[in-house]
Amino acid sequence: MTVSLADMPLAPPVLLAPLAGITDRPFRDLVAGFGAGLVVSEMVASQEMVEAKASVRARAELGYDATRTAVQIAGREAHWMAEAARIAEAQGARIIDINMGCPAKKVTTGLSGSALMRDLDHALSLIEAVVGAVKVPVTLKTRLGWDDAQRNAADLARRAEGAGVAMITIHGRTRCQFYKGAADWAAIRAVKDAVTIPLIANGDIVDAATAARALRLSNADGVMVGRGIQGRPWALAEIAATLYGTPAPVVPKGRALADLVARHYEAMLGFYGADLGLRVARKHLGWYMDQAATPAPLRQRILTARAPGDVFAHLPEAMTSAPERCAA
Repeated sequence: MTVSLADMPLAPPVLLAPLAGITDRPFRDLVAGFGAGLVVSEMVASQEMVEAKASVRARAELGYDATRTAVQIAGREAHWMAEAARIAEAQGARIIDINMGCPAKKVTTGLSGSALMRDLDHALSLIEAVVGAVKVPVTLKTRLGWDDAQRNAADLARRAEGAGVAMITIHGRTRCQFYKGAADWAAIRAVKDAVTIPLIANGDIVDAATAARALRLSNADGVMVGRGIQGRPWALAEIAATLYGTPAPVVPKGRALADLVARHYEAMLGFYGADLGLRVARKHLGWYMDQAATPAPLRQRILTARAPGDVFAHLPEAMTSAPERCAA
């Protein structure tokens, strides 16, 4: 059954990429609050999701009953992929995204993620199983191919559209490139030319200038931002404001940034619990401090703090920018 995205327009077409260990519920809530066409959950393993592992289902939680959120699933067996999609839909997911782009060795060794680009017949069987299992739109995220000798994204995209996929996102690298070199946005154009459904360009898009160039070279219908949003949950809204004329976000600085970071930190503690939340939050705190140019000694105190209260106490000073410190 083919399901269209027409009833849930992704406007502005600036999307948040799924990032393992980063795009959890607290972060997706924050990004969505600034404005995003779509946010995507961390990749969840289909079999583990079906077997009801709590940590796996938690990664998909925001996808339930959230209009502009997709739950991304991965796997290598049609049965588990279909069952995971059914579970997500039953819990209220509005969009199911299939991962065929993850380059991590632990994923590709299990014949999931971008390894599926080496066997398009098998990849198609998974797509057909998921599309046939649910009534909500199914989307696909993949890469240009396995390596330079096997750039078959256009073929996969064409077949995926025929199977009922409603939108495709292409990361402009092959699997064997991992994240090295530069994303080849121009190569995405061949995939765009192969389909009539919306196509999203991904890879090395960090601001409005790179987004505009990616759109021009790929002729894509929108962009997906990944690592460029770390420490900058307002980045999607900034890109959308420049390219599509949506309201520009108020970028927090100083005390306002400290308040935002405190809210994010508190949300992570609530989501994971104090002990795990303290550890998970450190990478986000580090990225925020990169933005604020936090002095090294203060940065070290925050990242090695053993109690949430110590972190909260230091945030106002840590989020004060270097110019503000000099003027104080």
